[in-house]
Amino acid sequence: MDPSRDNPIIRFTTFLWGMGTFLIFALLLAVIWFFNRAEPTTVEDAAAQPRYATRAKIDAAEAANISPEAIESAMVVVSKQLASSKPVAIETPAQIVPGSETSKKLAAAPAVDTKAIDAPAAADSPVDPAVMATGKAQFMLCAACHGQNGEGGPIAPPLAGSEWVAGPVSNLVRIQLRGLQGPITVKGKEYNMPGGMAALGFQTDEQIAGVLTYVRNSFGNKAPAVKAEQVTPLRGEVGKPQITAAELTKP
Repeated sequence: MDPSRDNPIIRFTTFLWGMGTFLIFALLLAVIWFFNRAEPTTVEDAAAQPRYATRAKIDAAEAANISPEAIESAMVVVSKQLASSKPVAIETPAQIVPGSETSKKLAAAPAVDTKAIDAPAAADSPVDPAVMATGKAQFMLCAACHGQNGEGGPIAPPLAGSEWVAGPVSNLVRIQLRGLQGPITVKGKEYNMPGGMAALGFQTDEQIAGVLTYVRNSFGNKAPAVKAEQVTPLRGEVGKPQITAAELTKP
């Protein structure tokens, strides 16, 4: 038997060495933590950084152009105006709800001669910037399937360079009012969206004219603007089944 094993001095020295090793290890961990104590970045934090930066820019721009006091005073004025305003009755709603009695009456009306609607217009006529702005806002509904830049998608055809976009105006108006069902060939490729394109007859004549004008003059397209007067005669299309490519005028 080794007589040193029961030596209290050796035992105590070993204990001190163990404690010293532990303290050195703990000190190293503390130093590492001190220099790396930043908050951990999660995927959500990383994704939020651009939004925070954009919000900061917007707040700075708002602060530079209008003061909080001006906003507060404007809110008081607008609130008083809204509280004192009275609804105005209209005889002919600008928006027609598909399936409503109004849409059924319009659908039963005689077919419209589209020759005047599709009459050639001056290609170099200037496009109203206000109409383009209205169309750009309405295009947000279309971009989900047709792409932000009109590039199209797996099921929705492209609008950029489409022969249908630059073709007869009545085609575009009727598709907007009734939706589209079945295959359609665009730039030599056939597209057949499951369920078809939804009807957007709830839009006003001005909104439809705006979005069609925007599409016909964006993404490299160039065609005459669409007027609200070209949409109004085709309001009878609202409520009819989705239109097919065979019912449209060949571009």
